[in-house]
Amino acid sequence: MTTSELTLPQAQPKKPRTRRVMGAGKQLHAGPVTYLVLGVFALVSLAPLVWTAIAASRTDRRLAQTPPPLWFGGNLFKNMQAAWDQAGLGTAMLNSVIVAGTITVSTVVFSTLAGFAFAKLRFKFSGVLLLLTIGTMMIPPQLAVVPLYLWMSDLGWSNQLQTVILPTLVTAFGTFFMRQYLVQALPSELIEAARVDGASSLRVVWHVVFPAARPAMAVLGLLTFVFAWNDFLWPIIALTQQNPTVQVALNSLGTGYVPDQAVIMAGALLGTLPLLIAFLLFGKQIVGGIMAGAIKG
Repeated sequence: MTTSELTLPQAQPKKPRTRRVMGAGKQLHAGPVTYLVLGVFALVSLAPLVWTAIAASRTDRRLAQTPPPLWFGGNLFKNMQAAWDQAGLGTAMLNSVIVAGTITVSTVVFSTLAGFAFAKLRFKFSGVLLLLTIGTMMIPPQLAVVPLYLWMSDLGWSNQLQTVILPTLVTAFGTFFMRQYLVQALPSELIEAARVDGASSLRVVWHVVFPAARPAMAVLGLLTFVFAWNDFLWPIIALTQQNPTVQVALNSLGTGYVPDQAVIMAGALLGTLPLLIAFLLFGKQIVGGIMAGAIKG
């Protein structure tokens, strides 16, 4: 047999390897254990709020009895009205909306601009400035109370809302938070393309940076609003009962020889309701923004 008659086997082309993903294209379903764990966490999280509502609907004498009440009473609106009148919550609510709203808008805008500068712009000493910004987070805020009070007193702003607003127009945490998000979520090529098209710096920020940072801005806005609304230390020092925020006004409910615990709980419930309403109205957008940011990341 000659070599020409030999038939050598043909080399078969290699098939590309494909990984088989478990459950690809299938919707995952939670099991009973997952629902049980989530239910326990929900109950633990809601327990303080539910107890506040129960205590606010009872009388002070009933709260002092043993065992404590475990269901709602009929004095909720009466105690709320008493707390509203005693603490002057009408003015306090308006002041808190002004303070928390202004702080939230300014913190989100300024932190986004600063975070964009640290994330995408190149300038001298950027690393040093970022380290100094992060380093301010390590200083306890109690150390700044005395010099801050003296500064505001020299400006003649005692017992005025700008005394509470000015020190928190921008935060180191917000700047660092937005910087870390924009490093991954905002491609440098997108900024360069906008520059090539002739966009100015303001146009780049408005049409490129802000849309890309919207999910993180929503999260930062929620955290900032909650913190500003619940802040107590600096407002109780800078403001008085004549021009209070909600937390300063609620402090007056605990004064007296025998404080009415039911009225105090009713005031605490009134102070919490705006946060609950805000989350019910904007919670879907905030969660959607978080999910959009997670998908982009």
